[in-house]
Amino acid sequence: MAKPLDLLVLGEANVDLLARAEDPTPVYGQEKLLQDLLLAIGGSASIFACQAARLGLRTALAGVVGDDEFGRFVLRALAERGVDTARVRTLDGRKTGATLSLTAAHDRALLTYAGTIAALESAMIDPLWLEQARHVHVASYFLQPALAAGLPELLAHARRAGATVSLDTGWDPANRWDGGLAATLAEVDVFLPNESEALGITGLSTVEAALAELAGRIPTVAIKLGAAGAVARRGDEAARLPAMRVQVVDTTGAGDSFGAGFVYGCLQGLPLAGCLELGILCGGLSTRAMGGTASQPTLDEIVANRP
Repeated sequence: MAKPLDLLVLGEANVDLLARAEDPTPVYGQEKLLQDLLLAIGGSASIFACQAARLGLRTALAGVVGDDEFGRFVLRALAERGVDTARVRTLDGRKTGATLSLTAAHDRALLTYAGTIAALESAMIDPLWLEQARHVHVASYFLQPALAAGLPELLAHARRAGATVSLDTGWDPANRWDGGLAATLAEVDVFLPNESEALGITGLSTVEAALAELAGRIPTVAIKLGAAGAVARRGDEAARLPAMRVQVVDTTGAGDSFGAGFVYGCLQGLPLAGCLELGILCGGLSTRAMGGTASQPTLDEIVANRP
């Protein structure tokens, strides 16, 4: 029987306030002028979900927002981008998470107010939601300890129901790279760390060593290398591709768009190199405008921009 969802994303629904300048670094006692200021969808899970929906996947997000203007904004913006928000809970008396991004052309600094980012609990996830999806993606593992605690059981249930599972841990602010992660990774089919995260999780010193170690226990691993592209392993398949050439405006969420493109390729049954190419094109094209979702590509745009 066909499932009603291609993709269920578990994770944060928050906002980004992006301040762009040649040098946005604040100086106490002084005032600087910005080139641009934008309120946008934020959070790894939400940006991933928007790119997946942009590619045509039937996508739903399960998360938490506060009962405030930021929460109403992000729910409205997600729905406008084709993401089903029926599984996003609004908590009374709580503030929606928000990140202030000080953005220059090729880098950014982030200041985050956690708000409801950590409020999603594993008990809030209805097992029926997992059974309705072909694929389940989890984002920002280390920012959501109340979700992480029950993730192994949730993901095992999803897999028993026939779903595949992907995970993007994001950065660990505590720099411990644990929190029960090993048990969760045992239920993951596609792992999507960046270079720093892969090295932190494995404790190894090179991308090649980290990729080999992770691929020895997870069926598919793709490591994002930023301006150097990405590298991936799946069984005997290996692939490495450079980043695409693009006029970068803002890198916010590029790794999340990469992940959505890569997972889309997996769901289409593409070879590993094809999945990696889709990820790189989605990530690269997403940097053409301010915010993580404003320039996420459609499939037609991806075809038009293939080298």
